[in-house]
Amino acid sequence: MLKADGLAAGKGVIICKTLEEAREELRGMMMESRFGKAGDKVVIEEFLHGIEMSAFVLADGKNYILLPSAKDYKRIGEGDTGPNTGGMGSVSPVPFADHAFMKKVEERVIIPTIRGLSSDGLDYRGFIFFGLMNAGGDPFVIEYNARMGDPETEAVIPRIQSDLLELLIAAANQQLDTVEIQTDPRYAAAVMLVSEGYPGDYKKNKEIHGLERVKSSIVFHAGTSIRPDDGKVVSSGGRVLAVTSLGDTMEEAFALAYENADKIYFENKYFRKDLGQDLIKYIRQ
Repeated sequence: MLKADGLAAGKGVIICKTLEEAREELRGMMMESRFGKAGDKVVIEEFLHGIEMSAFVLADGKNYILLPSAKDYKRIGEGDTGPNTGGMGSVSPVPFADHAFMKKVEERVIIPTIRGLSSDGLDYRGFIFFGLMNAGGDPFVIEYNARMGDPETEAVIPRIQSDLLELLIAAANQQLDTVEIQTDPRYAAAVMLVSEGYPGDYKKNKEIHGLERVKSSIVFHAGTSIRPDDGKVVSSGGRVLAVTSLGDTMEEAFALAYENADKIYFENKYFRKDLGQDLIKYIRQ
């Protein structure tokens, strides 16, 4: 697996199946500047077989609060095919991230990270993102980040019933050990609507219709703007909108999200229709 060492907007990871493919992709990253300066240095890693998920904490320098887990979908094509994107959708919670698995995550990853920051003299207060791989029931760290993930945020935040501002103030004042987080037990599913051609070239300024028809869902604007001449909402990016819905089951949440995604229209709209299908087997075990 090749990973651009710099910031590449979530697109700098390439999974290579053969040595020749790896050589060709490495040439494109370092000699052809496929990811700009982000690819001037490339990390070569062992490929882990498993299924990914994301864990999040809010830290105050000494304590932390575990936030709802989530899983995102990076590939543009159904069946996890095609190039990586900034994210095509997400779901929270993650069906396979049960109490036993999350206990491993806390003991092996989160607690050592919090202690490590403290021992290094880093008074870090804020979100920590853990990109994880579940490989045979054990968590392996793929990446860290000092933020919430996107599009995981669109599934995680709607499930937080506590006052988020109060949690942030507690983190700033190093008082997270005095508060508890309340979460909605239901599933949250987010479906990203993107412009055709993304993550490559795509057209902008496409008028968006049907936003007023969305019911019982939240629409997050990612790549939209207001057209100054007529005040219409138009596309202005590759990832245009995220539609998030809550449901008692994962299937219900995705069904409602897709129902509302179908109500929104802009020219050359595209979205994946298979989100969550890879997780059904974990629910039915």
